Amino acid sequence: MRIVVKVGTSTLAHATGRLNIRHVEKLVQVLSDLKNAGHELVLVSSGAIGMGVGKLNLPGRPADMATKQAAAAVGQCELMYTYDKLFSEYDHVVAQVLLSGDDVHDPRRSANVETTLQRLLELRVLPIINENDAVSTEEIGEHTTIGENDTLAAIVAVSVHAELLVLLSDIQGLYTSDPRKDPLARLIPRVERITDEILALGGGKGSALGSGGMATKLKAAKMVTAAGCDMVITHGAKPELLYDIAEGRDAGTRFLGRRDI
Repeated sequence: MRIVVKVGTSTLAHATGRLNIRHVEKLVQVLSDLKNAGHELVLVSSGAIGMGVGKLNLPGRPADMATKQAAAAVGQCELMYTYDKLFSEYDHVVAQVLLSGDDVHDPRRSANVETTLQRLLELRVLPIINENDAVSTEEIGEHTTIGENDTLAAIVAVSVHAELLVLLSDIQGLYTSDPRKDPLARLIPRVERITDEILALGGGKGSALGSGGMATKLKAAKMVTAAGCDMVITHGAKPELLYDIAEGRDAGTRFLGRRDI
């Protein structure tokens, strides 16, 4: 199976911005094992700004664009060094692919990205993708930005014709209401169709270091399921759930791709 896995800042880093070593090492171990089992994997990884915050000993996520970009430049080095070191221990080769909005919006550049990713997968390389935050900007409506990595992961999943997209988050899945506020909230294990009622369950932003939220995940689900790809939201602190997900068992919330493509 061709699987795209997106991991968020809240999984990769502590609230301080420093690397969450236990989570990252377990994630790499599980992904390496899935590759050994024959799956093709693409990893969309957040965390550059968050890790840059920690590396630079900043008090928190910067408010100004220049410092965000500086933190991203520093953090991306740390992120890829960590992935390269850990995946090498399991004899897997990784590649860094940094994308901007133009790379996915412009048809010619988008085709080039698809060709590169396809060739990397043929060479049994594990592409690690992030938005090029060191040069992209985050203003709403800015054409050169993708925005956040839930959307980027959906774009990548459609581009590489993945069968499954997994969003590793700081929440187990989609609930009937916010479980951090409502003790009666229930996990929704499967969503066969993304209706207005489902979209209305999207909330605000996630962790202090991250930029995503349930609304962006539902937007991603709508994009990939329309292309026939399943999507699962599950807790990033438990990477071993990827085994169950790859085998079709319930773990978090699974959005079913359209089967009439």
